Amino acid sequence: MHSLLEASKYDQQARGTLVVLEEQETIPFQIKRVFYIYGVQNKEIRRGGHAHYKTRQALIAITGSCSISLMIGDKEYQVELNKPDRILLVEPDYWHEMYDFSEDCILLVLASEPYQSNDYIHDFKEYKSHYQDGD
Repeated sequence: MHSLLEASKYDQQARGTLVVLEEQETIPFQIKRVFYIYGVQNKEIRRGGHAHYKTRQALIAITGSCSISLMIGDKEYQVELNKPDRILLVEPDYWHEMYDFSEDCILLVLASEPYQSNDYIHDFKEYKSHYQDGD
C-alpha cells in the first residue's frame, strides 16, 4: 500500500520553518540510503520507471513540485508532491514513475535498503508477470 504522511513542522516565523523527519516515527522504516533528484530540465522527462522487490521509499519534494504515477496490479494512482512536509510512502511491488518536475524541484528519497541491482524490476512486462504470479 502507498500512503501520504505529514511531517511535523514548526513555523518559527522570521526564523523559517523546521520540518522534522524521524526514523520509525515519521518514516516507518530504518533509513539505509538517501538520494535526491534535481535539475530535471524538461517537463516531459520521466524518472523511475521501475518497481522494487524489497525496498520501501519515502519521497519528499523539498522544493518545487513533481507528480508520481504509482501502479500495482490493475490499480493506478497519481500523486502530486508540492509541500516539503508531505511524504509519499511507496511500498515494494509498486511500479512508480516521477514526472512533471518544476524547474526548482528537489525530490528527496529515503530508502529502506542500500542500492542492490537485483532489487529492481526495470522491465514493465516482467513486472506485470511478477505481479500476476503473486510473488
